[in-house]
Amino acid sequence: MPLRDTPCARLVRIAHPAGRRPVYARCDGEHFVTLEGDVAELHQAIRDGRPLSEDGARIRKDRAQLLAPACPTKVVCVGLNYRAHAEEMGKTVPQEPLIFLKPSTAVIGPDEAIELPPASEEVHHEGELAMIVGERLKGVSAEEAMRGIFGFTCATDVTARDIQRRESRYTRAKGFDTFAPLGPAVALTGHFDPAAHTLTCRVDGEVRQHTRLNDFIFELPEVVAFISSVMTLLPGDVILTGTPAGVGPITHGQSVEVSIDGIGTLHNPVRRPG
Repeated sequence: MPLRDTPCARLVRIAHPAGRRPVYARCDGEHFVTLEGDVAELHQAIRDGRPLSEDGARIRKDRAQLLAPACPTKVVCVGLNYRAHAEEMGKTVPQEPLIFLKPSTAVIGPDEAIELPPASEEVHHEGELAMIVGERLKGVSAEEAMRGIFGFTCATDVTARDIQRRESRYTRAKGFDTFAPLGPAVALTGHFDPAAHTLTCRVDGEVRQHTRLNDFIFELPEVVAFISSVMTLLPGDVILTGTPAGVGPITHGQSVEVSIDGIGTLHNPVRRPG
């Protein structure tokens, strides 16, 4: 799906035409310009105020293969971070962030298929804002937490709801391969204020979820600090910040789109293998 230009500074992760290795690139009109460096190196350059080094490749957007914007060691998710979603699920609002993990193997990129597992008959979409970690974070305060965030992207927290309901646990229900779509771009932290933007999730074009990104139970710096008090966050790790009300089922042949103005639209078809 074409990536629309926005006023925010954004990067994408694409397959480099030479060797198809993953690289980051900046947007330049109808082209992507590839950059040198991984998440940690790019984040440090931005923190230092240095220009990002380019490696010379210039690729038309309509010929670029967009990849998931990070290759995390783990995806850390925050459950029940919107009051309306807690209410629709019949859950009590937590007193501290409720966190769980998705494996790195759940991550897919734009236009890759969400695969419905044979073990589930009720899979749901959950559109979310995601944060990408830019540096090693351990025991950071809320005041310093966001300085370690590389940027923001769109995510779908795909959930096998029947398994979650039956097991009262999150790991299997949230951890299937393809259950963490990410993309299409990274809005750099210094150029993106979540509270000024809106998330919309559509299934086959029908709006299912729509919210301003200013209604979190636990604010984003608090979330980052809380997670870093439990586990070390590494460059490229992803934090899913919670889903608003409106989650619902997805079925074979449908498509899910999560849009955040200033980032773009993450599109994924839904397939039941076999």
